[in-house]
Amino acid sequence: MSEQSIGTTDQLKDPDYEVPMVPRIALGLQHVLAMFVSNVTPSIIIAGAAGFAFGGEDMVFLIQMAMLFSGIATLFQTIGFGAVGARLPVMQGTSFAFVPIMISIVKAGGMASLMGAIVIAGLFHTLLGFIIGKIRHWFPPLVSGMIILAIGLYLLPVGIKYAAGGAAEFQMNAPEWGDISKWGLALVVIFVALGFKFFTKGIASSAAILLGLIAGYLVGIFTGAVNFGGIAKAEWFAIPTPFKYGIEFSAVAIIGMCLISIVSAIETVGDISAIAKGGAGREATDRELKGGTLADGLGSAVAGVFGGLPNTSFSQNVGLISMTGVMSRGVVTVSGIFLIICGFIPKIGAIISAMPISVLGGGVILMFGMVVSASINMLSDVNWSRRNMLILATSLSFGLGLQAVPKSMQHLPDSIEMLMTSGLLPVAVLAVVMNLLLPEDAD
Repeated sequence: MSEQSIGTTDQLKDPDYEVPMVPRIALGLQHVLAMFVSNVTPSIIIAGAAGFAFGGEDMVFLIQMAMLFSGIATLFQTIGFGAVGARLPVMQGTSFAFVPIMISIVKAGGMASLMGAIVIAGLFHTLLGFIIGKIRHWFPPLVSGMIILAIGLYLLPVGIKYAAGGAAEFQMNAPEWGDISKWGLALVVIFVALGFKFFTKGIASSAAILLGLIAGYLVGIFTGAVNFGGIAKAEWFAIPTPFKYGIEFSAVAIIGMCLISIVSAIETVGDISAIAKGGAGREATDRELKGGTLADGLGSAVAGVFGGLPNTSFSQNVGLISMTGVMSRGVVTVSGIFLIICGFIPKIGAIISAMPISVLGGGVILMFGMVVSASINMLSDVNWSRRNMLILATSLSFGLGLQAVPKSMQHLPDSIEMLMTSGLLPVAVLAVVMNLLLPEDAD
């Protein structure tokens, strides 16, 4: 698709430029393909942490909500209303940043406690829009990169467990856990995804992991690893109802989610800045940063009311804008509409949840590895003075060490123990506090 067929270079840099409908739909679907797997994967992980059956009704519901509310949150960004929305091509999706703390909350307090924390944290996140410019300095590359590194390192074992046959205790105790029938499906995904990523261009390369999952899914069908029972039972159309899992307000869960909301807000600020710079060659305005953060938080709060997980801007779609050079927010609006349509069709969620867990494992091994790679890329810009090395060493040692040995916190109240052993939260708090308190010239 040539530049001339959809607009001039100057037109394509304008967020308000209306790309012709046919290429707009094609470009919009490309955005959906680039983020689709990352968007639904956190829902599958949380469903597993909550003890829901893999491929069961609750997992289908969470996947459906992931699609529906990522689409709604995307429209908050691209169309907006009042002060809400960056009015830029910002693609929203379910956030991996919250996964470590959400796993801890679900295991300690259940889904009702998680939903209450999501709603309150979403409102808190919305309020951050009014002060986000004043706290951006809390998160230089050292701190942001360290937090993203902690997320990736926390999630890497999840990918391996899924590839081997599942992370639930009953799955890991099964005799076939870790055998070639499980790993074989995961390796199909990995090799096919790498092949598309490095030996193709355009949509095929952008959607490499999705295509790898499809290949693994097809092999699973031929080997009898796919159970179609849930797909047959799923409805063709369903409107979500509020508070499916109830709602409870746990102070500790809310505090944990609110603290991670600050991290998510800073990520969104970075993505909006990158979109403005990469797509239009200019700096993001204060109004765009404020509106984008408001949309981020409001989208998460609304999702929590209906049983969805928190949303954030998706960085891979920022890269897609830089690659295509198309800054039109109308393109990403099409993406949001497509996701909303999918969110009203439980059959689609059932098809995704019928995927063998080892197939998903192959995909998330690559995704979580890319999270680690992105953090290393950010940290490569850091001046590695002894001060900065000490901040990294202390934060990661405490955060990941306590998560690996949770019994070390057994004498604390249960709620505090949950936060201390969540992995991500101690890393984030220590990194921010040490970076603010230690003098820059300390060495």
